[in-house]
Amino acid sequence: MIILKNVTLRRGAKVLLDNTSVTLNPGEKVGLVGRNGAGKSTLFGLLNGTLHEDGGDYSIPRQWRMAQVAQDMPETEQSATAFVIEGDTVLLAAQAEVDAAEASDDGMRMAHAYMELNDAGAHDAEARAQALILGLGFKVSELNNPVNSFSGGWRMRLQLARALMCPSDLLLLDEPTNHLDLDALVWLEAWLKRYAGTLIMISHDREFLDAITQVTLHIDNARLVRYGGNYSAFEDMRAEQMLLQQSAMARQQEKIAHLQKFIDRFKAKASKAKQAQSRVKALERMEKIAPVLADAEFNFEFHEPLNLPNPMLSMSTTSIGYPPLAEAPPGTPPTVIVRNINRSVHAGQRIGILGANGQGKSTLVKTIARALAPISGEVTEGRGLNIGYFAQQELDVLRPQDTPLEHMIRLAKETIAAGRSGYVAGREQDLRNFLGTFNFSNDMVKQPVGTMSGGEKARLVLCMIVWQRPNLLLLDEPTNHLDLSTREALSVALNEFEGTVMLVSHDRALLRSVCDEFWLVSRGGIESFDGDLDDYQRYLLDEAKRSREADTD
Repeated sequence: MIILKNVTLRRGAKVLLDNTSVTLNPGEKVGLVGRNGAGKSTLFGLLNGTLHEDGGDYSIPRQWRMAQVAQDMPETEQSATAFVIEGDTVLLAAQAEVDAAEASDDGMRMAHAYMELNDAGAHDAEARAQALILGLGFKVSELNNPVNSFSGGWRMRLQLARALMCPSDLLLLDEPTNHLDLDALVWLEAWLKRYAGTLIMISHDREFLDAITQVTLHIDNARLVRYGGNYSAFEDMRAEQMLLQQSAMARQQEKIAHLQKFIDRFKAKASKAKQAQSRVKALERMEKIAPVLADAEFNFEFHEPLNLPNPMLSMSTTSIGYPPLAEAPPGTPPTVIVRNINRSVHAGQRIGILGANGQGKSTLVKTIARALAPISGEVTEGRGLNIGYFAQQELDVLRPQDTPLEHMIRLAKETIAAGRSGYVAGREQDLRNFLGTFNFSNDMVKQPVGTMSGGEKARLVLCMIVWQRPNLLLLDEPTNHLDLSTREALSVALNEFEGTVMLVSHDRALLRSVCDEFWLVSRGGIESFDGDLDDYQRYLLDEAKRSREADTD
């Protein structure tokens, strides 16, 4: 078992854990939660041996083998399969012994070495590695592609597969779902449920934590508090504790009343559709944990749009995709991803966009956001349409060398020049004040964005969107860098938003709480999906099976 007894951990002058104790038992699956900066990654440093306790005692069984995802971006011409196989450290050691035994010309040593190589699983190593790679969303045709041929997000998936390939008694996962689509996330969830060792996981995906963990370890006020149960059970227990301690003071009561107001409003509006009923359950959950939400360090709201065109936009026999590359030969046709779309988006709709990886979800959002021109057909916009767009690569819109204040000043000037409606602050102080509502205060407004964390950058993009006062929100994976409390703040803000929301996300809790209907992008078309997210997970698993069978034919 893992034992921390009166442990103190510091990073610089800051005390992250202060004289705290906890015990984790073999085979437990643990969710490690706490606010940003609370010390979650620092505790991982203690567990993996890169950091040492500043006080107290820490012990872990010596014989335990540990696996974790390497955070560096792999640079190698190795094939994807070979790269993942090398994650099996036991197999590598056995192969090294075979090579040494053969070089020594010692028959007995060679016999033992070959036996150990067989016991290490050399006979099925390639099959095991490829099962992991395919499960994480790669195609059969990509199994032998060089690692360097993949984009950064896909290379990080290979790092995850490599960690899962490693035989381990302790598996440490820090945000394993960050680069995954919903289909890969569902596969990983099933794999981790079967994992026999001790798992400790940092994640900001509530449903992922709920599905896998049985213990929640909360870092709170420099202490580790152990709760029996998954993340939702932890929230319930913590909410009860906070009520018993009467910690919900006047400010919190005001927030709770605010939450209650929109929960009541949407419960009253909900239809009998499965999606709407799923949303009601999500809102009822927020009602139950209102004290926890009220205690969050960050919240925000989208202001009421100045106008609501209806329809917001219409697509008529529209085909979407990508133009030919600049270096392509003349006459090269565009790449069409989705064809013949006939859809309208109306005021007040809350649409979740579903579809397996590569089917065209982001292409659809980019086209509506004007980042891509339609290949054919028309996209007709309502008069006064004002789009707030959170791109999947949202950080690309930020300039690393510029500060949050410089971003806001530039946005204000662009808004005035374009004559768009929105907030046009006349003074720098107005922009500083607005940034302050998104937790950018004092020196942070003058800090280069390139030095900020992913969560801080994502918060800045949200700040810029809110400032523009949109009536249509296009959100493509907005939660990738957001912690749990900021995800909850986003969920509350989206539910209160009076305009239209179109959302692509692998965060099922966010989809459930925000969306009343779903569009499915699949096989070159778009259709309404009548089921809820549980039905969609079953659909994804069926599609993955069909795709694998098609690839092997």
